[in-house]
Amino acid sequence: MEIGFEPIWQSMGIANMSWGQVLMMSVGGLLIYLAIARKFEPLLLLPIGFGAILSNIPVAGIGGEGGLLYYIYHVGIETGVFPLLIFMGVGALTDFGALIAMPWTLLLGAAAQFGIFITLIGALALNMVPGFNFTLADASAIAIIGGADGPTAIFLASRLAPDLLGAIAVAAYSYMALVPIIQPPIMRLLTSEAERGVVMQQMRHVSKLEKILFPFTVLLLCILFLPSAAPLIGMLTFGNLLRESGVVDRLSHAAQNELINIVTIFLGLAVGSKLSADKFLSVETLGILALGAFAFCIGTAAGVLMGKVMNRVTGGKINPLIGAAGVSAVPMAARVVNKVGLESNHHNFLLMHAMGPNVAGVIGSAVAAGILLAIVGGQ
Repeated sequence: MEIGFEPIWQSMGIANMSWGQVLMMSVGGLLIYLAIARKFEPLLLLPIGFGAILSNIPVAGIGGEGGLLYYIYHVGIETGVFPLLIFMGVGALTDFGALIAMPWTLLLGAAAQFGIFITLIGALALNMVPGFNFTLADASAIAIIGGADGPTAIFLASRLAPDLLGAIAVAAYSYMALVPIIQPPIMRLLTSEAERGVVMQQMRHVSKLEKILFPFTVLLLCILFLPSAAPLIGMLTFGNLLRESGVVDRLSHAAQNELINIVTIFLGLAVGSKLSADKFLSVETLGILALGAFAFCIGTAAGVLMGKVMNRVTGGKINPLIGAAGVSAVPMAARVVNKVGLESNHHNFLLMHAMGPNVAGVIGSAVAAGILLAIVGGQ
């Protein structure tokens, strides 16, 4: 029996590779490079980058219907399960003591969500450009990228704009990972050297009782005023209660480590699978990426400007840099604030102070998602 060369050639990757797949595999390689060489949020970029490479392998069908990444995406992201589990892990990992000690930092977290609502208007305005046709639900899902909160973006998009979920997830996690690149120039542009060098006073001690009551207080307010945000807020506060109760260390440890690590691996691969050339290389997707960057920049700027206002009101006691941590990238944004502050004053350690608005941003992005879900989802 003679076997021709043609069938073998047609089954090879080199014969089926398109320029788009080569481009997107290169993008995946770039994300892996940033994760390993530059250490830009490797927990996110490494699995996303590798998922992008896997999903663009011709013929293999790893990311297509019936492939492994397809099922991971369907089970964990389309259903919204992964974001909720991530929120539980974030709650278990996060010490809300800085926010409890400085409740006024809620204003910074709220200000940083300003970019979300500005971008909603921008997404609708983009409809005037040929090739774009975003509904109010689409625009709302895109705008939430400005909160720099990947799980919240996925949760909202899965309910309001499931057809845009892949592009929104990629944009949200990409900008979260690039916080060390995007935020510092904005922070330096909007503040003076003297403002960046402001040393803040030590925070008061927060009791264990306060930390235990805090998740119940947040959940109660959510139940009373914004039940649409309850899935996110509920899992966040449950995870935090596991941490602060002190009686379920095994559960708290599992939420902080095994559970969130497993979900992060699968979520990263699933998000990366949406970087396949056939799904990603479109005008609509590029528009979402541009709007996401705009939203993130506006949110950062709004937080810093609110910090400047509070600096003036308090007579120079507040370092306006901490306003940049009002976006929800925990604890990355707080680390960036601390780094920029140290550049102006080597004795200026802002990490703990920045954690106040940073965790406020987590709550703020969930609240913003709840508002959008209540308004748009009810139409």
